Amino acid sequence: MTEQETAQGPEHKRDLTRRKVIAAGAGAVVAAGVGGTFAAGAFAGEETRAAKGTAAGGSGEVCYRLTSETTEGPYYIDADKLRRDVTEDQEGIPLTLRLKVIDSETCKPLANAAVDIWHCNALGAYSGYEAMGSGGGGGGGTPPSGTPTGTPTGAPPDGGGGGGGHQEPTDDERYLRGTWRTDKRGLVEFRTVFPGWYQGRCVHIHTKVHVNGTWTDAGYEGGTTCHTGQLFFDEESVLASAEVEPYSTNTTTRTTLDEDTIYPGNGTEGGLLKLQYTKNAIAKGVVATLTMGVDPEATHDGTEGSVQPGASASAG
Repeated sequence: MTEQETAQGPEHKRDLTRRKVIAAGAGAVVAAGVGGTFAAGAFAGEETRAAKGTAAGGSGEVCYRLTSETTEGPYYIDADKLRRDVTEDQEGIPLTLRLKVIDSETCKPLANAAVDIWHCNALGAYSGYEAMGSGGGGGGGTPPSGTPTGTPTGAPPDGGGGGGGHQEPTDDERYLRGTWRTDKRGLVEFRTVFPGWYQGRCVHIHTKVHVNGTWTDAGYEGGTTCHTGQLFFDEESVLASAEVEPYSTNTTTRTTLDEDTIYPGNGTEGGLLKLQYTKNAIAKGVVATLTMGVDPEATHDGTEGSVQPGASASAG
């Protein structure tokens, strides 16, 4: 990475109108659609609240549940790599993450939005923060092997990636991080690995949606962040993953979905992913899908606090 956008002002309150995502490698293709791998409408199993025919917004009724906002967490790195495959050399269960981003008021897809994802590896390590030790956003090797090392005895800082102010990166690693563009149907796909767990948090993926920016040969510039959230995994899938190496070598006490203090407890509205995999053969790979209803006029940079369980998401 030869260019890195310098954060303006406090690290946890960046001026997103000046953010810039640098393309990964010379000649990286910026404007690539996902292709015909998605259904045209909402993904199966996700409810809409409006009657058929109200998607144009004539009645003013919300057509899709607004996806819950959560805190950014301390381990977000702006100006990250523009790519769909974020795996690098990380070991773990292959995960295809398919997201559809729509306007929660009109049900119209948000095309050309920039979607960020970032998450820990199979042993709870966040790239960019390896010096902090596993269980708090870092630690472990690349790729991980054996039991986690350097696990702190206390709770991870700031809820282990759930809240608190931004922390400065400790290294140049950037595995399991990336940004990509939604196509004309609001669809974006990432290739990664099933996340592991660390002290104090359930298994999750962080995400942001940026709108009104400009795609250039260099990447994505300007715009605002209309959604900051987290994506979650059901307990059955996590228990199945825990039987597979290297997840099975993680001796850190795992926080369940119900115990997690960040998950809002409201299903797909709160970021709970729809998962597909072969029973008793999760190691072959998982496909995760979710439709995210966002307010493109709102600004949610992840510093205003998380939605508590049972509370409804704010539109702005």
